[in-house]
Amino acid sequence: MSSNLESAKDMFIFLGKSLFSILEALLFQLISKPRKNVAGEIVLITGAGSGLGRLLALQFARLGAVLVLWDVNKEANEESLQAAREAGATRAHAYTCDCSQREEVYRVADQTYKAFLPAMVANNHGHLVCISSSAGLIGVNGLADYCASKFAAFGFAESMFLETSAQKQNGIKTTIVCPFFIKTGMFEGCTTNCPTLLPILEPEYAVRKIVEAILQEKLYLYMPKFLYFIMFLKSFLPVKTGMLIADYLGVFHVMDGFTGPKKKA
Repeated sequence: MSSNLESAKDMFIFLGKSLFSILEALLFQLISKPRKNVAGEIVLITGAGSGLGRLLALQFARLGAVLVLWDVNKEANEESLQAAREAGATRAHAYTCDCSQREEVYRVADQTYKAFLPAMVANNHGHLVCISSSAGLIGVNGLADYCASKFAAFGFAESMFLETSAQKQNGIKTTIVCPFFIKTGMFEGCTTNCPTLLPILEPEYAVRKIVEAILQEKLYLYMPKFLYFIMFLKSFLPVKTGMLIADYLGVFHVMDGFTGPKKKA
């Protein structure tokens, strides 16, 4: 009898907490979630020499963060450093680092701080931000290798969130960003058949939404919002129906005009 009462108690607690979490989520759809203060926080940005990385550096410079900028291109990274200082960063540091090389990452990490996640766990404080992609949610014709890397990044970041949550490390936050194509030059020549629903995003808009998601400690950020609806449909529609929607949206042909980043002369 006591075990039955205990089970009933656990169920009611579970239902109560679940209802509260749903109501909380609905509330924050109506009002903005309080933004956290990142002034004085160390913000490490990989790929800071151009594109989203540079724009993120400028945004966090204006918010008073301590910037650590990594990029394989030393000259471009120094330009980002100068731009960040002009944007208001009082403490900013640039390091040349090829993040595809493990030894290089460890070497540069020793110049800044010894470790990342272990230090966050020790202090129960930090924020992991993963720039994945809509191609990390849905496979795309002509992008198999890119999709594989972005699916992996999404899964890794989500697993890190679950691991820190399971260990009650509630001071460590995670944000996973999944945008459609952004006009950074990486996907030069790619097109969209439905610019109203699936627009190719302006970099400034994307960075503004990313920073907002970080400050509000959102776990997932999909851009544009239509992607939330697409993922909802994917979860229950028959495969054939999904293929028809993809064909209608022109997803099968987004890479047809792809030329890639323009090389500097």
